[in-house]
Amino acid sequence: HSRVHLTSLEGVPDSDFVNASYINVSPQVGDVSGKKPQRLVTQFHFTSWPDFGVPFTPIGMLKFLKKVKTCNPQYAGPIVVHCSAGVGRTGTFIVIDAMLDMMGAERKVDVFGFVTRIRAQRCQMVQTDMQYVFIFQALLEHYLYGDTELEVTSLESHLNKLYAPLSGAGCGGMEAEFKKLTSIKIQNDKMRTGNLPANMKKNRVLQIIPYEFNRVIIPVKRGEENTDYINASFIDGYRQKDSYMACQGPLQHTIEDFWRMIWEWRSCSIVMLTELEERGQEKCAPYWPSDGVMVCGDMSIELKREEESESYTVRDLLVTNNRENKSRAVRQFHFHGWPEVGIPSDGKGMINIIAAVQKQQQQSGNHPITVHCSAGAGRTGTFCALSTVLERVKAEGILDVFQTVKSLRLQRPHMVQTLEQYEFCYKVVQEYIDAFSDYANFK
Repeated sequence: HSRVHLTSLEGVPDSDFVNASYINVSPQVGDVSGKKPQRLVTQFHFTSWPDFGVPFTPIGMLKFLKKVKTCNPQYAGPIVVHCSAGVGRTGTFIVIDAMLDMMGAERKVDVFGFVTRIRAQRCQMVQTDMQYVFIFQALLEHYLYGDTELEVTSLESHLNKLYAPLSGAGCGGMEAEFKKLTSIKIQNDKMRTGNLPANMKKNRVLQIIPYEFNRVIIPVKRGEENTDYINASFIDGYRQKDSYMACQGPLQHTIEDFWRMIWEWRSCSIVMLTELEERGQEKCAPYWPSDGVMVCGDMSIELKREEESESYTVRDLLVTNNRENKSRAVRQFHFHGWPEVGIPSDGKGMINIIAAVQKQQQQSGNHPITVHCSAGAGRTGTFCALSTVLERVKAEGILDVFQTVKSLRLQRPHMVQTLEQYEFCYKVVQEYIDAFSDYANFK
């Protein structure tokens, strides 16, 4: 009763059939008069949803859904939704959309009732228990945090709100927003490998250990157990998954592991956000030679060039795997002027280094960018957040500092560690936007 009928082709039996169903819509929609010779159809392709599974977080799906709704004109007919079979992921998408509408209109949801109803219209809609749970996760995410996306043109007014004191909260809007992030629980039970006795000594700070699901794995050394571990996490970027490898500054006994990681994952860009020593304490072991060649196990590192910029040093290193007899060029960007406690004096240097790294990435093949400070969370997270946010600002003229940082913290503990670092993210984006007099420059 709800299937979509096509106009039959003359002389072709069953040519009115397509495996598609109307879900909760009236067929009397849109312009079906056939008078218009052309019609614009926009395809929105969600690329990170595994078959039978669910995305890691509902944030991307909520943003995707918002984009679909915003771009779909009022006069349009039904939205065509498909996955592979057109029931599991398709049903999940439809239910989230409908329940967000219900939440807005009635301040309540009825997931069970709605899924029951659409299963009467098309069998097996919402196919797995994981997909059913994901619907609730998406609705809870929207209810708790709302829509935190901003057009670049409204950033200034949003910042004015964040700096205004909140009545009854005892703190400003910026601090209240950051407190929502710090209240998200760190999942200590999901750090198994980093907590193994053999690996504990490889961690610089015991509170910052990679999660199991996205830790960077390096090849096991022949005949040696527990040699696949390094304190590093794959971090998603704006355009692609695993854009960054966020890691701690190497310890003296993990320098070889650090270079094995660089080699294995073909990283050609290293961003260093700490000094070797800060406030009289060692923060990172020197993992490159001041001149000549440095040997670490099977790896040899040669300094080919060193050049000072206004706020960072660029070092070109030739990395050789002596076992494979192959060499690769790696460029290190060493940022100066970011104290262990505090933030840089302005955002200009950070904007410049992000641009330089992106240029290097385009020339070297877009393999993961290695980013480290000392523990690999505070300054490292702030760099990853800013790099991701600024890329989206350039591409779409939209930013979402809150959700970007929230996503980072779900991927590695304590990413963007302090309120000051969180506030710095907003400051740098504002500085970046202010550098353009015309919004058209973003496009």
